[in-house]
Amino acid sequence: MKIALLVVGKTTKKFVEEATAEYTGRLKYYNVDFELIVIPELKDTKNIPVAVQKQKEGEMILKKLSSADNVILLDEKGKEFNSVDFSNYLNKEIEKSKRIVFVIGGPFGFSSDVYARADGKISLSKMTFSHQLIRAVFAEQLYRAFTIMKGESYHHE
Repeated sequence: MKIALLVVGKTTKKFVEEATAEYTGRLKYYNVDFELIVIPELKDTKNIPVAVQKQKEGEMILKKLSSADNVILLDEKGKEFNSVDFSNYLNKEIEKSKRIVFVIGGPFGFSSDVYARADGKISLSKMTFSHQLIRAVFAEQLYRAFTIMKGESYHHE
């Protein structure tokens, strides 16, 4: 199975990079073909209106997607799950998809075109996290979901 995490901008925090790599590396044990796709962030954004920033980022996001991809946005307006429910959701999505692409937008979210392309939206919390930190949080939850699917002891209830 193929899972991609598409993000806007490189992380500037080494601890985020290390945590993301730690959990995505663990996915190999579950035969997950994982890919981190980084879209370059826009330059000189102080002089670019937010709507234009979202549109330009959206165009770059859409170029990285194929028509067959199951695109799931990590979005504050998305459905919330606990870890077990997310694991069940992920398992169902895997069964119907060749490649699942989870997308983390830039600091202002997604363009209307990206929302229109999305097959689903999930929220990791009602709280707001930096678009860099959420990479590590999501990677850990993805790993946790696979341990739950396999009945392993990583997750405790």
